[in-house]
Amino acid sequence: MIRILANDGLEEGALFSLKENGFEVITEKVPQENLIDFINASQVQALLVRSATKVRKEVFDACPNLSFVGRGGVGMDNIDVAYGRSLGRTVTNTPASSTRSVAELVFAHLFAVARFLHHSNRFMPLEGQTRFDALKKSYAQAFELKGKTLGIIGFGRIGQEVAQMAMSLGMKVLPYDPWVNSAEIEIDFLQTGDTFTLEFETVSLEELLQGSDAITLHVPMPANGQPILAASEFSQMKKGATLINTARGGIIHELDLLAALDSNHLAFACLDVFENEPIPMPELLNHPKISLSPHVGGSTAEAQTRIGQELVDLVLDHFRA
Repeated sequence: MIRILANDGLEEGALFSLKENGFEVITEKVPQENLIDFINASQVQALLVRSATKVRKEVFDACPNLSFVGRGGVGMDNIDVAYGRSLGRTVTNTPASSTRSVAELVFAHLFAVARFLHHSNRFMPLEGQTRFDALKKSYAQAFELKGKTLGIIGFGRIGQEVAQMAMSLGMKVLPYDPWVNSAEIEIDFLQTGDTFTLEFETVSLEELLQGSDAITLHVPMPANGQPILAASEFSQMKKGATLINTARGGIIHELDLLAALDSNHLAFACLDVFENEPIPMPELLNHPKISLSPHVGGSTAEAQTRIGQELVDLVLDHFRA
């Protein structure tokens, strides 16, 4: 019987499906430092992970029976993909499964800062009974999203889904992607069944930075490991702009971001990912201008179901080829 280690958990339907197809699935969480020994001792042939478990060169080298590594989600920064594939192992992911969930989180954060919900949810329990009117007055400078311009860095699946949502809210869109010149986006109206297709031309990063009221990132970590946005880029952004990162920690320079917020050049930041996960900088966690979530972009019931089913299909394709 083929053994699969789902080290970062697996949706119940996918777990049932794998067992129904004759696989033994282990769901206990194995600490990173014990991963190699466990895989070898348990004769694991397939490893399913999310973002927590790291599958580096040493894992591939030390585990010759490990023929399949599947990442539930989009980014594969936690896996040495090219090296694993060079050894003839199957290394894959589920890039489309969490697209909608991540895109919706972008707007959850954006609405939160637009109406100061990130702040009021912290301070209403503490001061709501004694400073209700003062808090109400402090939130009087909220803003609407309609008519604002959203810059989208990375115009793949998620970036295009974000653009679709932005347009439905009456926002303008400025997309940037060095690998994409143009893209056609379909907008579906479920009420009427109509579909409209719009074509977008991408712009330069400079144009995006200077023209956007809010900027959201949907790109992997660059190969050189350097941030995409740092002090130089923040200085080009509109005064009072908002930055949203639901992609990868490290693609923005966190200290430079704090400086831009403290100087009031940027109004808000919305962060779902952090450079030092799972222990983000305290300065980020306690900053009054930052809306926070703990890397939950793909953490919806619907996304988990899609991710699980896609992983099942990939496992079946691999072991039954």
